[in-house]
Amino acid sequence: MIYGKKGLSRNFLSPDLTGWLLVNCSIVIRAFNESRHLPRLLEGIRHQTVQDVEVILVDSGSTDSTVAIAQSYGAKICHIPSREFTFGRSLNLGISESTREFIVIASAHVYPVYPDWLERLLEPFSDPQVGLTYGKQRGPQTAKFSEKQIFYQWFPEKSNWQQNTPFCNNANAAIRRFLWEKHPYDETLTGLEDVAWAKWAVSQGYRVAYVSEAEIIHIHQETPKGVYNRYRREAMAFKRIFPEAHFSLYDFFRLSIENIFYDTWYALRQKTPLGDITSIFWFRLMQFWGTYRGYRHPGVVTPQLRETFYYPRGIQNVGDEQRQDVDPISYSAENSQKTALKN
Repeated sequence: MIYGKKGLSRNFLSPDLTGWLLVNCSIVIRAFNESRHLPRLLEGIRHQTVQDVEVILVDSGSTDSTVAIAQSYGAKICHIPSREFTFGRSLNLGISESTREFIVIASAHVYPVYPDWLERLLEPFSDPQVGLTYGKQRGPQTAKFSEKQIFYQWFPEKSNWQQNTPFCNNANAAIRRFLWEKHPYDETLTGLEDVAWAKWAVSQGYRVAYVSEAEIIHIHQETPKGVYNRYRREAMAFKRIFPEAHFSLYDFFRLSIENIFYDTWYALRQKTPLGDITSIFWFRLMQFWGTYRGYRHPGVVTPQLRETFYYPRGIQNVGDEQRQDVDPISYSAENSQKTALKN
C-alpha cells in the first residue's frame, strides 16, 4: 500500500521548535472492542496541557461501542477489516489520515497518569536528531506480578534522550511524520513493528529518546493463552528483524527458572498476596514458551494464525514512584468504575 503525503511543511527543524511542536501533533489509536478502556484514554487526552491535538482512531472491526465512544470525543475514525489487520498496516492507515508533523501512538487500553504526558513525550523533538520518543509504562493494580517486573525492567525511572538502541514500544510513543513518509511501518510483521521502524531510524542517524516523565498505565489482563500468543508473535517478528538472534530450548528452561525464582523472591519480600504469586509461574512459562515456539515458526502467517494472534478470545475487558513536580490526572468517577486505578 502506498501512503501519500499531505503537503506538510518542513519548518520543524527550526531552533525555536519547542513551543511550536506542542500544537502540531496527531494521536493515532488502534482499537478493537475497547469500549471498557477507551473512555479513560480520551478523557486523559482532554486533560493534557497540549490541547490542540488531532485524534485518529483506527478500528479493526469492533462490535461494541468503541467507535461511538471515539466519535463522541471528536475523534476521526478509520476502518480496517479484521482480515487485513496487522499492527503496522493499521498504523500506516491512521498516520496517512493525519495532518500534523508529530505522530503520537497510543494503545486503546492505556491512559496517561499526568496532564503533561504529551508535552513531555514531544519535548525531545526539540533536538532535530531525535526521530522517535517513547514513555514509561506501568501496570494497574490488577496486573500480573511478572508483567509489572517487565515494565520496571523495560521502562526505568530515569529518562535517556541519547538512546542509540532501537528498543521502544508503540503503546506510548511518538515519531516524526516526515520520517514515516520515507519509511512506513512494516505491514508484514506479526509484532514489533515499532522496533523494526526504530532500527531503521537509528540506521539513518536518528536517535531514540526515552522519557520517563511521559507515563501511562498499560492494562493487560491476559489468560495464559493470551500471554503465549503475544510472545510467540513477537518472537516471530524479532527473528525477522534480527536474523542473527536465537532462542534455544536451553534458553527456555534457563530464563523460565531464573525469572520465576527472582519474581517469587521479590514478591515474598513485598508480602504480595498468594494469588498474585501463583500467576508468576504460568506467566513466565507462557512468556518463554511462546518465545521459543515463535523462533521456530516457519514465518508463514495463515488466516487462522492471524485470528489467534490479533483477536484472541478471553483477554478483553480488563492502573512507582509518583512525580513530585505535577499532580496526576483526577479521572471522573464514571471512568474510575470502568478501569482499575493505578497502584
